[in-house]
Amino acid sequence: MRRMISGGLVAAGLLLAVGPATAQDLVQLQNDPNQWVLPGKNYAGTRFSELDQINTQNVKDLKVAWTFSTGTLNGLEGAPLVVNNTMYFVTSFPNIVYALDLTKPGAPIKWMYKPNQDPTVQGVACCDVVNRGVAYGDGKIVFNQLDATTVALDAETGQVVWQVKQGDPKRGETITAAPLIIRDIVITGISGGEFGVRGFVTANDLKTGRQLWRVYSTGPDSEVGIGPNFKPFYEDHKGKDLGVTTWPGDEWKRGGGTTWGWYTYDPELDLFYYGTGNPGTWNPDQRPGDNKWSMTIWARDPKTGEARWAYQMTPHDAWDYDGVNENILVDLEINGRLRKTLVHFDRNGFAYTIDRTTGEVLVAEPYGPVNWAKGIDKKTGRPIENPEKRTKEGVNTTNICPSAMGFKDQQPAAYSPRTKLFYVPTNNLCMDYEGVEVSYTAGVPYVGAIVRTYAGPGGHGGAFIAWDATVGKKVWENKEKWPVWGGALVTAGDVVFYGTMDGWFKALDAKTGQELWKFRTGTGIIGAPMTYIGPDGKQYIAILAGVGGWAGATVSQDLSLDDPTAALGAVNMFGPLKQEVARGGMLYVFSL
Repeated sequence: MRRMISGGLVAAGLLLAVGPATAQDLVQLQNDPNQWVLPGKNYAGTRFSELDQINTQNVKDLKVAWTFSTGTLNGLEGAPLVVNNTMYFVTSFPNIVYALDLTKPGAPIKWMYKPNQDPTVQGVACCDVVNRGVAYGDGKIVFNQLDATTVALDAETGQVVWQVKQGDPKRGETITAAPLIIRDIVITGISGGEFGVRGFVTANDLKTGRQLWRVYSTGPDSEVGIGPNFKPFYEDHKGKDLGVTTWPGDEWKRGGGTTWGWYTYDPELDLFYYGTGNPGTWNPDQRPGDNKWSMTIWARDPKTGEARWAYQMTPHDAWDYDGVNENILVDLEINGRLRKTLVHFDRNGFAYTIDRTTGEVLVAEPYGPVNWAKGIDKKTGRPIENPEKRTKEGVNTTNICPSAMGFKDQQPAAYSPRTKLFYVPTNNLCMDYEGVEVSYTAGVPYVGAIVRTYAGPGGHGGAFIAWDATVGKKVWENKEKWPVWGGALVTAGDVVFYGTMDGWFKALDAKTGQELWKFRTGTGIIGAPMTYIGPDGKQYIAILAGVGGWAGATVSQDLSLDDPTAALGAVNMFGPLKQEVARGGMLYVFSL
């Protein structure tokens, strides 16, 4: 066996031992409905809880149990963890980590950790200074700072166990993603695609912080982690060094494909899954070719980083359809056969049901009004493009659906094994897009496009939908004025929860979509709800409220509304949001 380290192959004799204890602990803990120990509740990322004290009959009686001010004003994405009667979460910059003692009234602070970061790092964060959560493993809380530092803290005391610098903010490298812990391996991605950052994924030893391997999204096979065990399903994914040859010249060195989204893991197959983002500059004329391996779903061995398969959803992406959205791992019956599947709601507007053992696309259907492509060719895996909507340098291509923000950005969906439906927060956004020539300078935006975003067909900004991934059909929807930019939670009580950008936290019937309850928070919601059992035996629902992210940057960063193309095209759509919500960060916890 071989493994990747810093882009090179080394012998098996240097492979660090990976003990089974932590893996077993997390596999067991993820199945404890009383706790919430992984960012997506479990390795599969279903965000499904088996708790049912709160159900469709009594959810109308939910009340605020307690609240907590985060002390920050920027957007709050992600969800808290609850482990051993302690709640852990991380804020937006400066990335304060809180541990709250759930055994005491009002959950006072058990400890807090405030990193010492250079405030100038905020200037190289693309789309607000958000953070998507902490990870737990082996008695440690692990999180990523905006300045590309990964930190492990003692879960009981908050003391630093180790910290490792993963990137250089001066080059535009930051981190906003939550880590994923597999056995005693910490998996971490990188942000900065709008700065020409070359995407990568890094594994660090949970005990020491030592780097175990790093694989890149672009470049030669030796650096991308492609070896003899790489068996992609589609023909145009086969060939030597496609991460170089599908790019012009040295453009792959600033090729984007950053890895700032969500990570999931299948313990049985021993593979983890994630997506890569947009290729380098948004101007497609500067990078002819498929631009592999941007816009790609990867299946990799966590011990070595080596790829087992890859599937590129949007070759030569001409619309900024980042492919980093979550990959939910469930077994579904497709055409009468039970398949190990991965379900992915991409920014490009297509919902993919993929065989997670091989990378074969089983179902691919639009979950919004897509017009840039007519569908996905199942034989090749490639989109059937509409040439009228292909963007070009110096041409303003109008009414492209979805917008660069996608019909869904990073906001994670949920899956219920009871209803066999996926619950998806969506945007209803379209755009005008014009490519412009841009030159690369490290640490300077490398965008190369002028974008205007606006509401799509019907005029509403978004919807919360239920989706049947076995056939690729919408079952019901609840339309919203603004995009639904926060994540979803579904429970065995057949209740699904989500928040809105104008500050409503809602509960719907998971089977019908009927609205059962709502609560107005003090700011917009872009976080993901979670649930747990407190020391008193009661079920609680928690949500981080704090408007921001790309969509909410007009509010969280107090942007001027004079230029509708500012904030990568967001201002045109979201300027009026300033009149409905204000900045702020608050944790809300509810109970019956």
